[in-house]
This record gives sequence, C-alpha cells and structure tokens, in this order.
Amino acid sequence: MRLNKYLAHAGVGARRAVEELIVAGRVRVNGKTVRELATDVAAGSRVEVDNVPVRVATRKTYWIVNKPAGVMTTMSDPQGRRTIVDLIPRDFPRIVPVGRLDYDTSGVLLLTDDGDLANTLSHPRFGVDKTYRAVVRGRLLPSDMRELLEGVRLDEFRAAGAKVRVVASRADVTVLDITIHEGKNRQVRRMLESVEHPVVTLTRTRFGPIALGSLAPGQGRAPTARELAALRAVGSAATD
Repeated sequence: MRLNKYLAHAGVGARRAVEELIVAGRVRVNGKTVRELATDVAAGSRVEVDNVPVRVATRKTYWIVNKPAGVMTTMSDPQGRRTIVDLIPRDFPRIVPVGRLDYDTSGVLLLTDDGDLANTLSHPRFGVDKTYRAVVRGRLLPSDMRELLEGVRLDEFRAAGAKVRVVASRADVTVLDITIHEGKNRQVRRMLESVEHPVVTLTRTRFGPIALGSLAPGQGRAPTARELAALRAVGSAATD
C-alpha cells in the first residue's frame, strides 16, 4: 500500500494533509525518514508520524462532538490553547476531524480514522451541506437575503449561493440559519460581513446527515446506525 494511502487509512488525515507530512519529513517507515509520496508500505512495517506509531485499524471509529467556541480543531496547538483532542475519549484510537470549525465557532464536528470517507466528506467539490445558526448584528433586509442567495464575492473567490432562513429579527440583531456546501476559511462569517451583518455567535447545527440535536457543548457520541449509513451513502455517491 502506498504510504499516503496508508496514513489516510490510519486516520492521520486526508490525502492532501498526509502528503504534506511526508514531504516535510515527519514520517518514518521502519526507522527511516521518507519524503517520497510513492513509498510502499509492506505488511508488518512500522510507520511513525512525529515519532508516534500509527497503524491501520481493521475496525473504523466514528465520533461526533459538539465543539465549544474557544477550542482549536487541530490535534495540537503551539500556543497551548485547548484542542479537539481534549474532547476525545482517552481509550480511542487516533481519530482526526473531518474538516474544521473556526476557533470562535461551536457546533457539530465529525472525527474518524476512516481516511477515505474523511477525504470525500471534507473535499469542497463533493458539496456536503453544512448548516449554521448565526446571530448577526442588525436587521437582515430582503436585499441582503437576495445577495446571499445569489452568492457573494469575497477576497480570493466568489462564494456560491447559500440557503438562508430568518429565525428571529429585531432592530439590532437577526437570528438566521444559513446552509453552504463549500468550506473556505471563515466563509460564513465573511459572507455575512460582506452584507454588513457581522456575526455575534455562530454554531454549526448540521454536517451532511449529522445533526447537532441536544448534544451539550464539549460532549460527544457515536453516530447512530442510520447516520453512519447516510454518511457512507454520501461518500459512495461522491465517488461514483
């Protein structure tokens, strides 16, 4: 098995992320640092990332958490901030986030060691819907709604149109649900800022077929059989 595929299957990260680890010299096979993406991993080989052994599990692990604001969606943080690792049970194998949520954004986040599924679900071209509950400053006008529905120009790209539903509105604040299928850095915040309604709070309430529901901040749960089947169906449809 190719090294990049091995690492993805081991849950280290999506293909692009593990390829960056290999090129950076952070991966060793049988005690030797390798930088070639085409490296083959034979059965019984010892593979390490940052000196930590990794292996392909025969049974995949899936975990859903409600990430609180103020938690990094990374496995470590050089500034010592709290990370998603603090929300994973200690006896779990290595699992990684599927995509990410901003530091200031809370909500539903899927973690897994199923590298193929993670790669599919997190790739922008497969268009997995993500729904957020946003509290924004000011009253959202029909012209603002129309602009968000049609798509807005951000600095480096044009964001595709979003689905928007106003939940509540006052003169100074609007509560809305917004659904996007892309996942650029701070995209929802930037889209709302572009129509002059900066975000006060932002919570992701749904990721594909996974709903946040009543899961408390910082808590986690395993997906139901129905949710897991839906996730796999999304992955299968995307690769057909």
